[in-house]
Amino acid sequence: MTAAAPTETPAIPMTVEDASAMMEAANEWLKTSGIEFATNVVVALLVFFIGRMLIGWIVSGARKAMQRADVDKTLETFLCNLLRMVLLVLVVITAIGMLGVQTTSFIAVFGAAGLAIGLALQGSLSNFAAGVLIVLFRPYRVGDWIEGAGVSGSVEQVQILTTVLKTGDNKKIIIPNSQIMDSVITNYSANDTRRVDMVVGVSYSDDLDKVKKILEEIVAGDERVLAEPAVTIAVSELADSSVNFVLRPWVKTADYWGVKFDMTETVKKRFDQEGISIPFPQQDVYVHNVRDD
Repeated sequence: MTAAAPTETPAIPMTVEDASAMMEAANEWLKTSGIEFATNVVVALLVFFIGRMLIGWIVSGARKAMQRADVDKTLETFLCNLLRMVLLVLVVITAIGMLGVQTTSFIAVFGAAGLAIGLALQGSLSNFAAGVLIVLFRPYRVGDWIEGAGVSGSVEQVQILTTVLKTGDNKKIIIPNSQIMDSVITNYSANDTRRVDMVVGVSYSDDLDKVKKILEEIVAGDERVLAEPAVTIAVSELADSSVNFVLRPWVKTADYWGVKFDMTETVKKRFDQEGISIPFPQQDVYVHNVRDD
């Protein structure tokens, strides 16, 4: 028994009436939805281009405001670019909404992406926040000698995420801003003047008045020592093997190390010339001979 061959459905020819009805439907769509869609496209384009113009004005105003506030150039560029990007995303979402597209899903996607990026870069964001605080509050500037996060050196660069130091022996140290802001920062260059603290020990047999006079002459002979505040020269301690004087002259910050080194050398030479002894730790050993009877 053979299967019957499938029968083909004969094509229904399009009549003039059907074509006329389709044309009328197309014209009706153009009169209603078509014109509305074209209007929405025009409005969306206007929103986009006008929004871009407004973004340029806003970013330019923000840049000028930060320049007047003497904001760091690196931070200024970063914040302006970030502001431009955020505003541009808002303009694009608004323009898409003008086309009748639901923007809720776009906002959800951007929110999820922002959350994921924030979690992935939380360390960098912490350094960025610390960098903003450094630029705003200026605990140190380029050229200052600071101590922080367990290291010390001269500040070469203050970047958005890191601070670059150069040590006294010309090593480059890069410190994350969050670490340096979480530590105690000592800025040795913040003030124009510094006090040189020195301790000079002399023997108990030396004439203390003579020692004090010599120290006064040494200080008076150094032109880098400031007249105000007055220098302090006084007996500070009666130690085990020496009488200790404190010598505390005030100098300009730039002269600190030069005065300290030169004055230490001068004290030793003058004491040698004047017969003033500088005690040093020593130990006497006594040997007793014991005879066996």
